[in-house]
Amino acid sequence: MINRVVLVGRLTRDPELRTTGSGISVATFTLAVDRQYTNAQGERGADFISCVIWRKAAENFTNFTSKGSLVGIDGRIQTRSYDDKDGKRVYVTEVVVDNFSLLESRRDREARNQNGGYNNQQGSYTPSNNGNTASNNNFQNNGNNQATNTNSSSATQDPFAGSGDTIDISDDDLPF
Repeated sequence: MINRVVLVGRLTRDPELRTTGSGISVATFTLAVDRQYTNAQGERGADFISCVIWRKAAENFTNFTSKGSLVGIDGRIQTRSYDDKDGKRVYVTEVVVDNFSLLESRRDREARNQNGGYNNQQGSYTPSNNGNTASNNNFQNNGNNQATNTNSSSATQDPFAGSGDTIDISDDDLPF
């Protein structure tokens, strides 16, 4: 059987660090993960995924992340249930984090915090109109931390226009 989860998203709030009765650290947090497609209004939805991380990793995660931090996590899905104070059975599904990666530099995180959640220089955090998700639909990372606006008019222009060269492609040149 395989139970692996890999997610990239932003924290919806600061992680909550607690200690169990036996002295083990545990942190809980919710990760907002953008959906791949946009709705009819052009807005990108998000899934809000509950996560838990244990021991020293929980302490490190809490020390180096905050609300809005871009993180990657690797873990497994766990389901559990308990009886609440009214005696009603409550079912919980969460991701138990085994490993995590910080996906933005400290400088970018501090700049985002100083700008009220926006990082205009990199374009890496753009809230959507519904107020509860972080969307990254106007920018893409080209590998060297330079943001490229995919909605600009230059992105839709023909890159070969005005070169004077004609492009002749035969069916033998196509890979399919």
